[in-house]
Amino acid sequence: MMTSEELMGIYREKKWKYFTDSLTASRTEKYYFYDNYFDLPGALLCARIVDYLTRKGNLEAFDFWKDVLASVHHNYKMTAFKENSGLYFPGIKSDPEKYLLICPESVKTWLHQLKSAGKVLFILTNSHSDYCRLLCEYVIGNDFRDIFDIVISNALKPGFFSHQPNKRLFQTLENDEEQDALPSLDKPGWYSQGNSDHLYELLKKMTGKEQPKVVYFGDSMHSDIFPACHYSNWETVLILEELKEDEDLVPEKNESEPLEKKGKYEEQHKKPFNSFSKEWGSLFVDDNPGLESIDNSLTLSWFGDRIHNYSTIVIPSLEAIADLPLDYKFTRFSPDSSKTFGYYPKPPLALLSNGESLTPE
Repeated sequence: MMTSEELMGIYREKKWKYFTDSLTASRTEKYYFYDNYFDLPGALLCARIVDYLTRKGNLEAFDFWKDVLASVHHNYKMTAFKENSGLYFPGIKSDPEKYLLICPESVKTWLHQLKSAGKVLFILTNSHSDYCRLLCEYVIGNDFRDIFDIVISNALKPGFFSHQPNKRLFQTLENDEEQDALPSLDKPGWYSQGNSDHLYELLKKMTGKEQPKVVYFGDSMHSDIFPACHYSNWETVLILEELKEDEDLVPEKNESEPLEKKGKYEEQHKKPFNSFSKEWGSLFVDDNPGLESIDNSLTLSWFGDRIHNYSTIVIPSLEAIADLPLDYKFTRFSPDSSKTFGYYPKPPLALLSNGESLTPE
């Protein structure tokens, strides 16, 4: 590993030309952005391929990405679920409890409360309809269609938000196969593909409001948070599992908040995850000496900066907020706010350390 001094000497004035906001918005042949727990096994796979090819010979360039894409297509193509082909769908269909967790009752209750309060609920997923149905029926229950007014599968995010409506029309579904393209959405239902503009027009019609507010939950900066905020101007809630890491490391929680306004998550104590690497440092903070600081104490990492710019709030899970009143007022991110604002129930330890040791004593 290079020392901090070596890194600063070589890279201080250099920036990777792709390392901009476009990194979160597009896929190219130049890079692949692994940005969440769901994607993480792919990053490990690629690292092991590099190790394998390196052991075989001194390569200056690698040309295996096309093979990775071929394996992804083989396992997750649209027809794989129905054909029972590949290595993934046959396993999850025959043994779903090995891969899936049942939705907590508190989250189901929260969804029903939102529905009863007159909120329009929708699911927006890149999964195809047959796989989406299996997931929802197992995780939520066979009545999930009574909770969600709209289900959009094969949404092809992030293009769902960025493409012009005439380039990405909604399609009807029949026996999980796409049928007719729709010039607009007229009523709630289950659809495929589509675009955020036509969805918003339907939300206007369903709510009777000229500018209904949309709060969108997602766990991917690339597919969910950045495009929903940047292109559609929706409020965004990033579900970031790395926040679970600090649960047993942060000092005693503030007892000034009434118990009825505490999320269920605050009462739990689980084994922490890892958002701080002894090798690479914090996910949230760049603590290399010599860099210009923010708030006179720390410099946000590239990912930490995107969280602050494109998320309304960040939570570790839906369960963390399920027991809160529906009118609970969160402290949100804003350009003028502290970098610790917007995290619920508490900021990452790295942001609270003010440059001090990030490991527990």
